[in-house]
Amino acid sequence: MSAGGMSGVGANGADATGSGLATVSATRSGSVAAGTVGIDPIRSGAPVSHRPLGILAALPQELGDLIDAMRAESGVRTITHGQRDYHLGTVHGAPCVVTLARVGKVAAAATVSALIHAFDVEAVVFTGVAGGVGTEVRVGDIVVANALMQHDLDASPLFPRFEVPLLGVSHFAANEALADQLAAACERFVAEEGAASAARFGTREPRVHRGLIISGDQFVASASGVKALRDALPDALAVEMEGAAIAQVCYEYGVPCAVVRTISDTADDHAPQSFVSFLTEIAGTYSNAILTRFLEARRA
Repeated sequence: MSAGGMSGVGANGADATGSGLATVSATRSGSVAAGTVGIDPIRSGAPVSHRPLGILAALPQELGDLIDAMRAESGVRTITHGQRDYHLGTVHGAPCVVTLARVGKVAAAATVSALIHAFDVEAVVFTGVAGGVGTEVRVGDIVVANALMQHDLDASPLFPRFEVPLLGVSHFAANEALADQLAAACERFVAEEGAASAARFGTREPRVHRGLIISGDQFVASASGVKALRDALPDALAVEMEGAAIAQVCYEYGVPCAVVRTISDTADDHAPQSFVSFLTEIAGTYSNAILTRFLEARRA
C-alpha cells in the first residue's frame, strides 16, 4: 500500500546491492532445473532455471486483472499457505506465483518469505500505490525503486537511526536488471497510454521516476508528516507500508527484487480521500498496463 548505480549503502558503509545473489539462490534451491538453456540477465550470468516469478501487492485492486489473465491463459492452481492464497500459473507467457501481501511490513515479510521457501521463486516484483513525498512527484506518476528503507526504524543509540540492527544496512537496493525492465515497461505505458489515461482520470500526464522508496507501519496523511519525512530523508520519492520489508527479506536470502509504485496521493491531509478514489478507479488500470508490458518483454 500506500537512476545511477543501484548500490544501497548502510550507515556503516555496508553494501546491500545484492551482488553474488545467484550463488546464494542456487544453494537455497538445491539445483538448477534440468534442461536449462541460455543466460538469465536477472541472475548475473547464471543459467536460466525457469522457476516462477513472484508477483505481489498489498490490496486486490493493486493487482488489477492479473489473476483473471492467468486463468484465461493457463488456468490457475491456488494453494493456501499461512492464511494466504498463492495463485500459480502462466500469465503473458511467464510462469508466476501471484499473491496478496496484505498491509504492513510484517505481513509483507511473511508473504515474501513463503514465496521464497515454499514456492522457490526466481525473483520478486511488488506493485501497488504509494504516497508522493518528493517535491516533483505528483498524483498519477510512477516510481520505480532504486533502493528502499524503513523510515520508522530507530534502534538508536544502540545502532544508527534507520540501520537494521546486526545487518549494518539501512538502504536495500533493488535488483538493477529487474528494475530496469520495470522502468522500461512504465516508460512504454506512458508513451502509449499516458495522455489517454490522464484525460480519462483527470490527472496530469504521468511521469516515471527512479529513486528511494521508504516504508513504515503508518499511513502518512498530514502535511506535517510529509515535512518530517522530507527533512529526515530528503532523497525519498514515495512512502508506503511494505516495500522495504520485502527488499530486506530478499536481500537476506539472495533473491532479486524490484518495486514499482503508482502515486495515489501526496501523503497530506487529503491523502485518505485521494487514496480511496485512486485505488478504486485507477490503480488496477496502471497495474495491468505496466505488468503486461513487463511480462511480455521478459518472454521476448
